[in-house]
Amino acid sequence: MRRLINLGGCQQAFKHQSSSCEHTQPSMMRVLVLSSGGKDSSLALWWAICQGWEVCATVTVRVQRDDSWMFQVHATEIATLQAQASGTSHNIIEVDGSQEEEVAELQLGLAPLIGDMSVDGLVSGALRSEYQRRRIDMLCERLGIRSFSPLWHQDAEAHMQGLIDCGMEMKMVSVSCEGLGQDWLGRSIDAESFDQLKRLPRKFRFNLDGEGGEYETVVIAGPHMQGRIEMETEVHWTGQRGHLQIESMQLVEPTS
Repeated sequence: MRRLINLGGCQQAFKHQSSSCEHTQPSMMRVLVLSSGGKDSSLALWWAICQGWEVCATVTVRVQRDDSWMFQVHATEIATLQAQASGTSHNIIEVDGSQEEEVAELQLGLAPLIGDMSVDGLVSGALRSEYQRRRIDMLCERLGIRSFSPLWHQDAEAHMQGLIDCGMEMKMVSVSCEGLGQDWLGRSIDAESFDQLKRLPRKFRFNLDGEGGEYETVVIAGPHMQGRIEMETEVHWTGQRGHLQIESMQLVEPTS
């Protein structure tokens, strides 16, 4: 059963969404939400909740390799506690991570969930990757459901500011570009650090919102969650890139 969640921040969170996206959504849907544990999938989940839709489950893709063309690799296990905090069922689908094969494996994993839960659509946090969105759209077409990408082509700065404004508490868990050093690992992206982050893309030529894989995040608290996730991590650093490995984590319930 879904916990009671305050929807008062919906308008603030999606004030930058295009009018075409706002007015073309059906009034009621039963959906699955792809959830990596990162900022974009968390915002996509919040969007689905704000539509008044029934989120049947969140689905995390667990990649067996060290890299993926489609999905976040690091710290995705946090999605289990995020689902608990939002009162949402959670499913894990394991994929190899090989190009194209990972999409086919995701489809095989989604098919029984869609049938068992009478799902109408799949929501993803795709931002600007045509490669990612096209494959998700085609997957949904083959499965006979609708595909929703509510964050598609949001302005990078407005997108990040919206995440902060609506109360998403984000931490960087991987960095892999010049300009983002080891000191950014584990760092919260809040108003203060975002002011610093905004100055870097012009100099080092990377995407401010990390859409090109320059960094990955996890969300430890947000408007869709009751409680806050605390975690212990270990740093893994090689050359100019690195990531955090979650050693332990717990959901701290809010005090009444």
